[in-house]
Order: sequence, then structure tokens, then C-alpha cells
Amino acid sequence: MAKKIKTKDRILTTSLALFNTVGEPNVTTLLISDELDISPGNLYYHFKSKGDIVTVLFDGYEAEVGELLAVPEDVSITLEQISFFLHILFETVARYRFLYQDLVNVLSRYDSLQTRFRRILNRKRQAFRIMCNSLNRQGIAQFSKSELDALCEQLTLTTCYWSSFDSLAKLNDRDSTDPGRGVYQMLHLLLPYLSAEEREEVMLLSQDYL
Repeated sequence: MAKKIKTKDRILTTSLALFNTVGEPNVTTLLISDELDISPGNLYYHFKSKGDIVTVLFDGYEAEVGELLAVPEDVSITLEQISFFLHILFETVARYRFLYQDLVNVLSRYDSLQTRFRRILNRKRQAFRIMCNSLNRQGIAQFSKSELDALCEQLTLTTCYWSSFDSLAKLNDRDSTDPGRGVYQMLHLLLPYLSAEEREEVMLLSQDYL
């Protein structure tokens, strides 16, 4: 016998789907309750406001991405591992893409999330710095300090705004939730700093994301 899904979990799942599809600002608690075929009172029993739903969804995102960004500093990281890391990162962003498709607007209306999102941004920068430093130590890539700073900023920026850009551009008529093109672009940001052999490896890895 299939286990019955709790109403609270159904509200979160449906809200996330609606936020991702039509944008969080365009979704009301009435729309969520209509989609679930439950009364608004039933929804308010579990969540007092839409903001409470957004906060719990952000909790889930923060936990997922936080685990991913816990990159150890004392290990040798390969280009293939970086490719896999980027793929998982973009998949996570795609699951919570409502945050990224209207990032400034969403965060401006939920003050409590702004500090938490900035903390995630800093952790992304740090994760990219750790990976690039590992490549540097192994002789796979060479960065000056200014190049490393700029590259980590560019990698962080791309993870934040790729979802919005891809959705607007509809590149190659691909599903905007597909992480492939984002990973492809991120890998190619590394190319100028790699040796010839490693550039070949990146070109081969990135073919999987076309």
C-alpha cells in the first residue's frame, strides 16, 4: 500500500512547482490551495503565509547546496570531478530555479533570506577557489592572484544568473532546466588557464553537455 503524502509536504511540492513554472511573485496562497484542491484554511493551518512556504523551501535549498559546497581543501581535484560538481550544482539550481530567475526581486521581498543567500555566494566563491588552487598545485592550470579572483567571481556570477539567461534565450530550444549548457559554459571559463593536454580533456568533457 502506497504511503500517503502528508498535506504539508504536498503544499511544499506544489508550491515549488508553481514557483518554478510561473514565478514566485505570480503565485498566491489561493492559487496553491486551488491547485491542491484544499481549502485556504487547510493551507494556513500548515503555513501562515506564502513567505513561510518560501522560507521552508529555501531551507531545503540551503541544505542541499551547503552539502555540495563542502569541498575539502587538502585533496587533489580532477577536471572530471569539477565537471561532475558543476553538473550537480546546476541540477540543484534547476530544482529551486524560482530563486534564480527573479533573484533580486525575490530576495528584496524576503529580508530574512538575504543574509543567508550572501553566505551561500561566499561559499560558492570559496569552493571554486579551492578547486582552482588544487588545479594550480597539480600543475594542471596556472593563475595569477588577480586572475584567480576574477575567475572565481565569474564562476559564481554564472551560477547565479545562468538559469535566468537560459530561460530567456531558449538556446537551441533546450529545456531551460537542463544543466548541460551551464556546465559547458563554466568548463570553458577554465580553458585559458589550462595546459594544452588539459584543454583537450575539457573539450572532451564538455561534449557531453552539448
